[in-house]
Amino acid sequence: MTRFSIPDANPIVRLTVNLREENQPMRMNALNLHNLVLAWIIAAMLVILPVGISTAIAEELAGLGTLPGADDPVARGLAIAEETERRDVGFNNTSANMQMILTNAYGETSERELRNMVLEITEENLGDWSLIVFDKPRDVDGTALLSHARILDPDDQWMYLPAVKRVKRISSVNKSGPFMGSEFAFEDFSSQEVGKYSYNWLRDEECGERMCHVSERTPLYEHSGYTRQVAWTDTTDYQPRKIEYYDRKDQLLKTLTMTDYQLYEDKHWRAHDLFMENHQTGKNTRLVWSDFVFQAGLTESDFTTNALKRAR
Repeated sequence: MTRFSIPDANPIVRLTVNLREENQPMRMNALNLHNLVLAWIIAAMLVILPVGISTAIAEELAGLGTLPGADDPVARGLAIAEETERRDVGFNNTSANMQMILTNAYGETSERELRNMVLEITEENLGDWSLIVFDKPRDVDGTALLSHARILDPDDQWMYLPAVKRVKRISSVNKSGPFMGSEFAFEDFSSQEVGKYSYNWLRDEECGERMCHVSERTPLYEHSGYTRQVAWTDTTDYQPRKIEYYDRKDQLLKTLTMTDYQLYEDKHWRAHDLFMENHQTGKNTRLVWSDFVFQAGLTESDFTTNALKRAR
């Protein structure tokens, strides 16, 4: 037992101190037991809490206390999409390399190497600009796609074909078609602005080791190849993890799975593996991203039709 030294203390004070010292181990044991019981209660609550409540706690911890509740699924779905967009504001411009692996229904594969550049556009009613350039194989070297995204008006898209040395404007009615033989459509490569869709939150559920918001989004722009998309967005980083695409007959057409997320500049998440599976044809396309560079020094002059011709 530890004894305290209190010079000149009177007998009553010394008696009180001694009694407190003698009771201290008992109090410490009681305190440890209390903490142990509390820890078990918290652990049990995390296991048995309903999904909706645990998601609400996660939202609160992430500072999303204003996310609309499940009783307003339209507002909740929109808020989730806006939060995803808000977390990527300020990337300015990026460049990256990409490997495209195409697999047909018989399991045969072919590969292509590309570069991708993106310029952030902050003007209202406009979306980001992007430029995709093929480097390999030789028969597609120099082929390039330029996209100027808009919100509800048709996106502007041009394609440069080096074989004929000509820039071709992509018609808005053809943007649901496959891009360079892949399972991605032209519209999949356009910027996914919030205002392009209406939203409806469906549920929250586990997605791998995470929890996800599951929302349905319906294209508001004309000539989309999809009647609707169902997107899984994780409740921690608010990044899309999976998207199901439904064709014009409302049949499940494709599923896009996004994995291997990495964080750049302590803010911007980028998936490095995108796998698009076509359920109707048995084909799939994998995009493997690498060498992301933020603040790559790109300007509007790098995203013009003249730049498209020089992109090789």
